[in-house]
Amino acid sequence: MVTDKMEVHPEVLEAVVIRFVGDSGDGMQLTGTQFSDTSAMFGNDIATFPNYPSEIRAPQGSLYGVSGFQVHIGSVEVSTPGDNLDLLVAMNPAGLKTNLYALKPGHTIIVDANAFSKKNLEKAQYETNPLEDHSLDNYRVIQADMTSLTKEALKDVEGLDNKAITRSKNMFALGMVYWMYGRAKEHTIEFFNKKFKSSPHLIEANTKVLNAGYYFAETLELIPNAYTISPAKMPTGTYRVIMGNTATAWGFLAAAEKSGLELFLGSYPITPATDILHELVKHKHFGVKAFQAEDEIAGISSAIGAAFAGDLAITTTSGPGLALKGEALGLAMMIELPLVVVNVQRGGPSTGLPTKTEQSDLLQAMYGRNGESPVIVIAASTPSNCFNYAYQAAKLSLEHMTPVILLTDGYIANGSAPWKIESVDDLPEIKNNISKGPIENWHPYTRNEDTLARNWGIPGTPGFEHRVGGLEKDSVTGNVNQAPENHEKMTKIRAEKVKRVQNYIPEIKTEFAESGDLLVIGWGGTYGSLHSAVKQINKEGYKNIGFAQFNYLNPLPKNTEDLLKKFKKIVVCELNDGQFAKVLRINFSGFEFLQFNKIQGLPFGNNELIDEFKKLVK
Repeated sequence: MVTDKMEVHPEVLEAVVIRFVGDSGDGMQLTGTQFSDTSAMFGNDIATFPNYPSEIRAPQGSLYGVSGFQVHIGSVEVSTPGDNLDLLVAMNPAGLKTNLYALKPGHTIIVDANAFSKKNLEKAQYETNPLEDHSLDNYRVIQADMTSLTKEALKDVEGLDNKAITRSKNMFALGMVYWMYGRAKEHTIEFFNKKFKSSPHLIEANTKVLNAGYYFAETLELIPNAYTISPAKMPTGTYRVIMGNTATAWGFLAAAEKSGLELFLGSYPITPATDILHELVKHKHFGVKAFQAEDEIAGISSAIGAAFAGDLAITTTSGPGLALKGEALGLAMMIELPLVVVNVQRGGPSTGLPTKTEQSDLLQAMYGRNGESPVIVIAASTPSNCFNYAYQAAKLSLEHMTPVILLTDGYIANGSAPWKIESVDDLPEIKNNISKGPIENWHPYTRNEDTLARNWGIPGTPGFEHRVGGLEKDSVTGNVNQAPENHEKMTKIRAEKVKRVQNYIPEIKTEFAESGDLLVIGWGGTYGSLHSAVKQINKEGYKNIGFAQFNYLNPLPKNTEDLLKKFKKIVVCELNDGQFAKVLRINFSGFEFLQFNKIQGLPFGNNELIDEFKKLVK
């Protein structure tokens, strides 16, 4: 035991990237969440990236069973969870093996030395122990016997079995990292008191291990210095850390409140969209009706029924589920009912990547239905603005009487960031087309002259009796009409209705340069990566590169073509094989759209983007 504490002079850092990795079940998500929440409360800007294994119960110690949580904290604006790591916390050899590539040379690894047994080394496909064979000499390695030190800390706590004791070691690691970066323990201890209020022995156990890790780091001569990251300068307001899926759910709650409608969610639980269902179920006091359906088709069909009955109707899914919902979505489109479909995109089409991020479903959202079936398509771009785009999706759907597909993805849905809490009073007004009687000679397909949105007659309202269904409707009465000319007229009206949404969405703007040699285009969840890369290259002197992020994908902003004309080269960056590039080519055939694509279930790296942009402007 070290009795004389060293005098510590914390080194002030602008930002730091930390990754916690271990077996699925080692509590890495909880550990990372607590560190990021504590840092946010301190005032840092943060961005997180949870990375789950594809298998729920992967074999312990296996390379493909590693679970991770990455957090980027800073005293400056933080747009991404970061690329290269300043600190890697590895709870076992598999975590070290699969994540060492990301650690900056000369930077720090914290490992649970107890986990580096012969058996675990073999599972991780190590021929020799990396803690002993000098393969890690380029890094600062801090070995802590976390498992045995955790057991020692908990030897006097009653009511714990060996499994519960061992599972607490993640808090030992968290305590060490708290000391290294000058984070207070109180928030996490308060979390223990709330989470385990009915189990005092668990409160005691986790608190003891957290303190043990903290004081171990404080007295450990292998950690010669601590670090601090000053609070970030952010607009005044009340903030909380919010996950993208939670923000999406809250955006719908706000839209329901603002529109005066009840919220209905019909959804089949599917990774990674399930958290939206879980969140909305908590808010029955707001009049939320949540229906967990047996399959995807039942989920969207129930939502269509709710829309017919006058609710703000939502259904949630990911790519495979969107494929199943296609027929019912086409029905909602031709009936012209307001409906929001949230698609939290994941790696596709293979089920081998259910938890990994990808922009896999744009073409399906745009064209994946029978016949001419245009719907509004928008995409959120950060965990926090999932709130705003969920709200906007509901607003557009209600005001234009057509389905809206809201695209997020696993990257921003599971990631978290500070969110400035908004007042419902400050949000844009939501008007709807619910008919209020009596109206003489009322018809369901009488339309608003500007938006072409039809009347919304709520069942049971006297004077608004009408029929809807899956056969083509007369352009006025809504009765079945099989005339070829009527079919063409209705098809063109529904297309024009979506096109006119251009008049109600913001124009696209560029950042960093309004004209120049290169325009970098992204959409949806790539915003953070692309913005950071263009910002950095701009600071290096490349002032001729502009950046445009599209959130409105169908229809596109009406000034899109004018913007494209201002740049010599255009590169479209996507986490797919060029789906938005295809959409742009269809709409603007006179331009050459270069592509930079990645399909690895991972976000863009900052350096790979910068290298590509520099090549394009040489």
